[in-house]
Amino acid sequence: MQYTTKISLIAASVLCLHAAHTQAQRIQPVGFSDVTIQDNFWKPKQEKVATATLNACIIQTEEKSGRIRNFEKVARKQGEKHEGIYYDDSDVYKAIEAMAYSLKNRPDAALEKKADEWIDKIAAAQQPDGYLNTYYTLTDMNQRWTDMEKHEDYCAGHLMEAAVAYYNTTGKRKLLGVAIRFADHIDSTFRVANRPWVSGHQEIELALMKMYHLTKEDRYLKLADWFLEQRGHGHGKGKIWDDWKDPAYCQDNVPVKQQKEITGHAVRAMYQYTGAADVASVTQDPGYLNAMTTVWEDVVYRNMYLTGGIGSSGSNEGFSQDFDLPNGSAYSETCASVGMVFWNQRMNSLTGDAKYTDVLERSLYNGALDGLSLTGDLFFYGNPLSSMGNNARSAWFGTACCPSNIARLVASVGDYIYGKSETKIWVNLFVGSNTSFQIGKTNVPLRMETNYPWEGNVRIKMTPSQKVKYALNIRIPGWAANTAVPGELYSFKSAGNEKVEILLNGKTVTYHLEKGYAVIDRIWQNGDEIEVKLPMEVRQVRARKELKANEGRIALQRGPLVYCVEGADNAGEVWDLLMPENPTFSIQNGRILDEPIISIQANLLKVEAAADGLNVKTKPQLVTAIPYYSWANRGKGPMQVWLPSKIKNIRIAE
Repeated sequence: MQYTTKISLIAASVLCLHAAHTQAQRIQPVGFSDVTIQDNFWKPKQEKVATATLNACIIQTEEKSGRIRNFEKVARKQGEKHEGIYYDDSDVYKAIEAMAYSLKNRPDAALEKKADEWIDKIAAAQQPDGYLNTYYTLTDMNQRWTDMEKHEDYCAGHLMEAAVAYYNTTGKRKLLGVAIRFADHIDSTFRVANRPWVSGHQEIELALMKMYHLTKEDRYLKLADWFLEQRGHGHGKGKIWDDWKDPAYCQDNVPVKQQKEITGHAVRAMYQYTGAADVASVTQDPGYLNAMTTVWEDVVYRNMYLTGGIGSSGSNEGFSQDFDLPNGSAYSETCASVGMVFWNQRMNSLTGDAKYTDVLERSLYNGALDGLSLTGDLFFYGNPLSSMGNNARSAWFGTACCPSNIARLVASVGDYIYGKSETKIWVNLFVGSNTSFQIGKTNVPLRMETNYPWEGNVRIKMTPSQKVKYALNIRIPGWAANTAVPGELYSFKSAGNEKVEILLNGKTVTYHLEKGYAVIDRIWQNGDEIEVKLPMEVRQVRARKELKANEGRIALQRGPLVYCVEGADNAGEVWDLLMPENPTFSIQNGRILDEPIISIQANLLKVEAAADGLNVKTKPQLVTAIPYYSWANRGKGPMQVWLPSKIKNIRIAE
């Protein structure tokens, strides 16, 4: 017995050492608060979020809805009625989170004062035991924690995310204290008491991991893992399944570690898998790792739009059948693309594989960014890949998850650019910015300069305080290496003519490729400069034959950007165009509203009825294609991403 115990202790020590080593070597994202963005593409968008988008969120939250009033009513304790929908608290928290990121990018005393006012009202609404939810507090506190679909823990998760972000920007602890008390209440109510609970809308799992990373409090890691472990054991029967008749809708059909296919509501799935990947990155649990890999391949290989959007069906706001990716009726919710960014970042941290950042980049620059207008105050809930001219952006929604979600994503782009470990630096996204790394006892400031995604040149300047050895890992985008997407759901029609080039101080440098990164492991000194030259050719993309909606169709991509043709640039008509076998392309500087863009000028064919009225004829047509994210900013009009290469597909829309 003593011998067995001694062996167990030794084994436990070895596991602890392995976990510590793994933790030290895994990619740890550099947080937004440690990154200063000076990028020609992203900084103006962050300025729009700081002004127009957050102003819209504040007006809608304070004046045009009862979201803030609900917190005030709870504090007054006068028996007033709840206004709005039971999950509306979450929009307040997401708006505060966006404010936090924005305050880092663009300090604003008035905005910070507004956030502090809201935080005071939130704190005043918290109950003595830590519970905080205006819906139940204003309706019936006896019913709290009885309905798994009422989003109590979903709202709690968004509170935690806001609290972590606000603390990281301002150092103020008031909202963090509220979040800690609420998290502790939830832990005591469920995990400690071993009371079964399945969250109807996942979110708390990933939020608890943010709390864990900030506070190092082990109970939050355990609680996140506990919530994940609850799924797939029938605990939701009669609680959440009754609403949808199918446990797969909220990913509750089988235990998380046994899940192999993507099912149900897209946003709920993304938040769940983000939390699971984050837990796995700390615990190294092979069950989560295997499940995340398998489910991710199901999403990317069979169920993802070219834009990185997911969830084709509006009926369940999510997934249907493999390869069911219609263009005109695509749901592709903005929040789901935001979730793809979250999940793929965690998968990159977990595995060190650049393919996850390839997908993150695709979703970020296309599927997610399309959800925000160029003026910053209009939004898309769904993001179709074709339109007959009836799609328009909205000022707000009854369920207003998307505006604050895209606001917080754009404002927090700094979270996704760099990674680090003890002896390595990762450059994941190409965004003009400054940050600093600590390699041993040496401080290594780093500055990136680029006009990406319009140009492919990237300069990375390092100014360490003394000579220091580390491995610089620079992501080589899959699209720059002739891989359109992992898994070949989409592929380039032909190989590119240009190659990636990497220079060190003006000379070709030796590097090796590892999991999609160019690794330069050497002793660095002050003034060293890396230049990366990425090919920016216009590429033709085609889909696998199983994807029937795009059979005989071609899409255009340049760099990370997917392009579309819109009526505003093409005499109001885009459904009579035909992609010839060998089109030619040129690029042109342009502008949509105040957004500078690069458009593609394509020599295509226009299809017309012949004189006999029975046949068709074609004639050359110069067509302008614009970045997909920029469409629908000049009023309603037709649009297509996938252009037909066969006459039989002309004017066919889903």
